[in-house]
Amino acid sequence: MPLLTWTERGLYCPRGDFYIDPIKKVAQAVITHAHSDHARRGSKSYLCSRAGAGLLRHRLGQEISLQTLPYGESLKVGEVALSLYPAGHVLGSSQVRIEHRGEVWVVSSDYKRQTDPTCAAFEPLRCHTFITESTFGLPVYRWPDPSHVLEEIHRWWSANRNQGLTSVLQVYSLGKAQRLLAQLNPSHGPIAVHPNIMALLPAYRAEGVAFPPLISLADADVIRVRGQGMVLAPPGIKSGILDSLKPLAFGSASGWMHGAADQRGQPMGFVLSDHADWPGLLQTVHETGAESIGVMHGFVATLVRYLTEQGVHAWPVVARAG
Repeated sequence: MPLLTWTERGLYCPRGDFYIDPIKKVAQAVITHAHSDHARRGSKSYLCSRAGAGLLRHRLGQEISLQTLPYGESLKVGEVALSLYPAGHVLGSSQVRIEHRGEVWVVSSDYKRQTDPTCAAFEPLRCHTFITESTFGLPVYRWPDPSHVLEEIHRWWSANRNQGLTSVLQVYSLGKAQRLLAQLNPSHGPIAVHPNIMALLPAYRAEGVAFPPLISLADADVIRVRGQGMVLAPPGIKSGILDSLKPLAFGSASGWMHGAADQRGQPMGFVLSDHADWPGLLQTVHETGAESIGVMHGFVATLVRYLTEQGVHAWPVVARAG
């Protein structure tokens, strides 16, 4: 019996009777991180990393039945030993390690190999079977040095300020926004954030992550940002909330900004991803020493085919819906 199998409710561990990031309601859910495509409402009980508890309760409700586990600590669940290790994706993100009678499986969930001051760095784990994501599983995806990207963002901000424009950078509310906020230089001007982003910051601060002084777009004094400041807001933000800050210059920070064909109509795109790029995926597969590689989420067929051509036993895991 394999330690993990795909079912209509998601990735299931029969010997432990739990699901990892289930796509439907289950009795026992192990959650790798708080993004909505991994953490869903309705399960009877949840388990996540201690560092990710604040975000999970914010997303799913304070009343959920939640057990937390420090990174590296083992817990007996049914017949298996379960432990969580940093995935480097967002605050509290975890790889799930499962061991039964000496056999070890690791589920990466979403992960990145670049440094991020807002979450613990990815920790390679030796295992027999490794299940990896492949969101950016094409050879074309190779990330630039994040410090260089941050310099580009600051130069763009300065250029906009010199023209009397308010810089509006569209980023994911959970993960990307906090990663940038922790590194933006407030000497360039005031920084404002969308209320959806502001609401997530207490969970980060509770884990020791520091941010510069910030203004909510909902605050009356947000007018101080006009013509000189930086606004971080979710993609697709409605223009009405920004009317008092016009004229505006828009940009976007995402892995999908890689290459001119991926600019998606944005005036300025910055390549910054919270997922592993192609070299990062291959590096990770090598470091696990795994004899078998399951692939899910993204360009599954490409990565499976490449690994197979390299003599690695690789197979597709049925991707989650939604």
